[in-house]
Amino acid sequence: MIGISLLTLVPGVFGGSATYTTELLRALERFGELEYRVFVPRIATPAGQTLPTKVVSAYPAAHSMPGRLAAMMIGALAPRRIRRELDLETLSAMHFPLSVMLPRIERPPAATTLHDVLHLAAPQFLSRSERAYRRVVYGWTLSASRIVIVASEFARQMLVERTGADDARVRTIPLGVDTETFHPDDRARQSFVFYPADFYPHKNHKRLLQAFALVHRKRPELGLVLTGRGLSEVNALGVTVRERMPAPELAELYRSASALIFPSLHESFGLPPLEAMASGCPVATSGVGALGEVCGDAARYFDPESVEEIADAIVEIVDSPGRLVDAGLQRSRHFTWERSARLHEEVYRELATAS
Repeated sequence: MIGISLLTLVPGVFGGSATYTTELLRALERFGELEYRVFVPRIATPAGQTLPTKVVSAYPAAHSMPGRLAAMMIGALAPRRIRRELDLETLSAMHFPLSVMLPRIERPPAATTLHDVLHLAAPQFLSRSERAYRRVVYGWTLSASRIVIVASEFARQMLVERTGADDARVRTIPLGVDTETFHPDDRARQSFVFYPADFYPHKNHKRLLQAFALVHRKRPELGLVLTGRGLSEVNALGVTVRERMPAPELAELYRSASALIFPSLHESFGLPPLEAMASGCPVATSGVGALGEVCGDAARYFDPESVEEIADAIVEIVDSPGRLVDAGLQRSRHFTWERSARLHEEVYRELATAS
């Protein structure tokens, strides 16, 4: 029996990592060959999908940030009741797919998926308290995990180089894209470019808005749509702001937009460019982090620190998407949740053998 712990999941908060968890569980249910039990908090009881699921009442999960921090402290400092509810003696392996091993366990052997290495590759984008949190929590997670899963070779290299982690313990398993949701159709593209990202410093909204202002003066018919949290104060000509939205609504934007513009200053994978490519939406992106690894030759690249280059990329990709639509569709076919699930099962089998 393989345990999958979602105790730190907060519905509607985690974005890409929540997508990963949802799609991985769906793929394990469809294609997996092992037996699973998913452990969920009281605030996320449907998260186990159709796999056998147990609610762990001893973990005091909460939606608010103070409540979440308090729950994590209880999980770290008083984990005995939580461990009992996890039925650890019945499991041959455990997977923590949300970057944090909580509670910390020694048996059965465990894998943790680390979703980003921002604190290693670009710590300037994190506050002092966030850096301190990651040093402690990611530190115990890395030391206690028999295997660490990352989504890209870039993240793997950063982890090994910056932490001294044993290369043999770090496994690269790329994410996938749900082509039932993200796919092209015959509609005409509308005159706007699209950027889905929460308002974090490394997402580079400030330069994008400066670049779009340059574009808008010459091309007033072209719009920019931003989706994500923290964007309520954005107010600029031609810019439409929407809150984070469910996948079906997001897919409609990918199918309608002239292009995805993705100026991020750091990415450990980069799901939006992959979703856009699968939707037939041409992609212009920075090449930082893992973005070149994900997009290959199916994107138009630019320097994310240059406002002028971002502006040029917007105009060029809207006017001349060229081969990028077909190249993106072909590229996206390499990333499937079925393949991702099967690679996860290889890890689980290895852990079970070690137990």
